[in-house]
Amino acid sequence: MQIRDLPYSDPGDPDVRSGPRFLYWLGRNQLAGQLKSLSWGLLHQLGIAGLPVTVGLAVQAVIDRSGGRLALAGGLILALGVVIAVGDTMLHRTAVTNWISAAARVQQLLARKTAELGSALTRRVAAGEVVAVSTGDVEKIGWFVEALSRFAAAATALVVICVGLAFYLPSLGLMVALAMPVLALAVLPLLPRATRRADEQREKAGKATELASDTVAGLRVLRGIGGEELFLGRYRRASQEVRRAAVRSARMWALISAVQVLLPGILLISLVWHGATLARDGRIDVGQLVTVYSAATLMLFPLRHFEEIAMAYSFSRPSAQRAVRVLSLHRSAREATVEGVTPTGDLYDPATGLMAPRGQFTAVVCGDPDEAGRLAERLGGHAETGEDGDEAAPSVLLGAVALDEVPLDTARAAVLVQDKDPVLLSGTLQELLDVPSSGLVTAEAALEAAQCGDVLSALAQASPDDDGDPMRTRITERGRSLSGGQRQRLALARSLVTDPEALVLDEPTSAVDSHTEARVAAGIAKLREGRTTVAFASSPLLLDAADRVVLVHEGTVVAVGVHRELLRTEPRYRAVVTRETDDEAAASAPDAVTGIASVSTAKSIQEIEERA
Repeated sequence: MQIRDLPYSDPGDPDVRSGPRFLYWLGRNQLAGQLKSLSWGLLHQLGIAGLPVTVGLAVQAVIDRSGGRLALAGGLILALGVVIAVGDTMLHRTAVTNWISAAARVQQLLARKTAELGSALTRRVAAGEVVAVSTGDVEKIGWFVEALSRFAAAATALVVICVGLAFYLPSLGLMVALAMPVLALAVLPLLPRATRRADEQREKAGKATELASDTVAGLRVLRGIGGEELFLGRYRRASQEVRRAAVRSARMWALISAVQVLLPGILLISLVWHGATLARDGRIDVGQLVTVYSAATLMLFPLRHFEEIAMAYSFSRPSAQRAVRVLSLHRSAREATVEGVTPTGDLYDPATGLMAPRGQFTAVVCGDPDEAGRLAERLGGHAETGEDGDEAAPSVLLGAVALDEVPLDTARAAVLVQDKDPVLLSGTLQELLDVPSSGLVTAEAALEAAQCGDVLSALAQASPDDDGDPMRTRITERGRSLSGGQRQRLALARSLVTDPEALVLDEPTSAVDSHTEARVAAGIAKLREGRTTVAFASSPLLLDAADRVVLVHEGTVVAVGVHRELLRTEPRYRAVVTRETDDEAAASAPDAVTGIASVSTAKSIQEIEERA
């Protein structure tokens, strides 16, 4: 795999049983790249390992006054220099390719999971965690995958050098060979504590990042209530906790680095002392001493890879665990089993009894906004799952087909859910409305139905074109340059353009005034005529525009009818729509039983009917 070949046509099916298993799966899927990196690493490391031998030959040639052997040693050093340069260059290229390829694979997996779960993702995992995984954690995972092959090359080179020294000069070579495992494994007792401190630092940093993100997102509100200093103080305290945790973690890694310097230093001093004694007694040549000393010195370089791989694993393991937490989420507990079928018909939820007849505009009233959000998610084919991963309720049906049994792209084309807080991506208005669709609804018709005239006028004034084309005006990130009502209507227009078989809208007019709301409700009903539309709302203006209204109370459908009929006959419906207090509801309950409405309730009904 080359970088130019990215992205992967298929990133694969990851092993999400644990973080280490996920890392192993990544490394196994890049086996070819790992072997390339290992081969170039061995060439580089063994080229370095050959330098002490040639240096020893050169020194001994000078002592023996042999010009031929000196020239040979010089030629070998030159050849080894070329080998080291080529090996180092290609090792860097292949290692970075492995890093980028692993990071790209993880990012593709996260993107695929995000597309699969849609808005349900942020209901199961915090948005800050998803961002952390797709940015910093991806780099740490790629680092471990990249460092793995370099570590394998360094470990192999150490074994080869130790064996070679033991045969070349047993009196000193065995000393080095016995000391190397101690040097390599000396830091292992310190790693668990270093890992715990690194995990603590990352946890505190994640909380500080989440607090900063929430503060920036709600800055306008905080300024309105004078809460900037309060949240700024909280962030200061959180950032100081991160700093203290980082210092504690750095101290541990500094201790590990100190051990990696101290023990090799003791080895070199002992080696020189013992080797000088042997050379003085004439038991070894000076060239042999130089060879062994040079080899021991150069072995400290590959020895550093043991510390690096330990750091890479300690940082990447929790990052992989966080990635697994996201990647292990599923759209439903069952795999897609129905292929080649485009479902049509009534939209039915067996859990609540909610029925949205095909081709009709159905409004759903829930007293609990959270319950409405969960039901809207279910209608989109995202079945609720329990802690054990099993479905907590049967799947929603479109016609006779369960939505969680059809492929994801088919389910998305059949049912589109616009949640309560839709997001506008940065780009031009034309790009915003350039979404997969049936092609039967034009952007102009969708904008008109969503009552976006004032939005178009504002965008036309900011248009970069001389003709004031609003479609070419750039919308800032998340539509922050627009008001809440303008963002909501543009998101509604985007949903209308797609023209799905069934469109589910969660509070589509909550941020607009009553006059605009009435026109939007009429526009939705007109544009979606003959198409299945479900709107979760409690506004009388939108409810009165619906063909039928369904009241869901405590997770079950308790009443079905039209708005004005339910307003008179169903006390629970009236309590939600008129925003009755508990005392008002209690006072009107006996009258509802006898069929005689109270004066206050009748007045509320009259006012609502006049608005409608």
